Amino acid sequence: MTKRSWWTESRASAVLLPITGLIAVIGLWWLATIVFAVPEFLVPSPGDVLVRFSQDPVMLLQNAGVSLLETIQGFLLSIVVGVPIALLIVRSAILERLVYPLLLMVNAIPKVAIAPLLVVWMGFGQGPKVLMVLLMCFFPIVISTAQGMKSTPVELVELLRSLNASRTQEFFKLRIWHAMPQIFTGLKVAISLAVIGSVIGEFVGATQGLGYLIQTSGATADTALAFAAITLLSIMSIILFYGLVLLEHLLLPWAQESR
Repeated sequence: MTKRSWWTESRASAVLLPITGLIAVIGLWWLATIVFAVPEFLVPSPGDVLVRFSQDPVMLLQNAGVSLLETIQGFLLSIVVGVPIALLIVRSAILERLVYPLLLMVNAIPKVAIAPLLVVWMGFGQGPKVLMVLLMCFFPIVISTAQGMKSTPVELVELLRSLNASRTQEFFKLRIWHAMPQIFTGLKVAISLAVIGSVIGEFVGATQGLGYLIQTSGATADTALAFAAITLLSIMSIILFYGLVLLEHLLLPWAQESR
């Protein structure tokens, strides 16, 4: 098998296998609702969810757009805040000992418990939702960036220093590029958490968004609407995740080949 045919087959399997798995899950879901005669108000069938989506697609897509915007804003903000903090941690052992316990403390706090406080402090706009996404994404981005930069081979660091490179050049021309695969690992973990964070924020004090729809559908026993919103959240999460995978392939082809 030539390298080109192997690459084509690998790309095809990367697309077909997830689709096959998704179809299998939907088929099992549909079969379970028929075999066990589950009432629609408890667990709707895939057909019921599709019908519910077709009844009001504009409303569902508008709320999905709100959740998507909150997710992307919070995720980008977590990168802007988290990466510089990781750089400071790597550069200073004192800061590392000072900041790490605080990061662990913040990460250990149940985010559901913080959501009502964010509404009290920031009101009912997008601010609390974006901040909730930031809190969910912040920790994995900081940890992955810091660990990636610490894993730079000592030989390369000594070589750069032998060429009279400054600490700034060492960080931005060596360490950060060597850490990029691990940074992207943290980003891919964080983007899934970002979707969860936006939903948690919308559960409290929201008037729109997929999380708001899920909450209101529970009050009206409209489980088909809840499943439609959950399906859109799943699709959103998959698209965002594989968007980062594609970006990693484009920016770091050398990392993919080394694997």
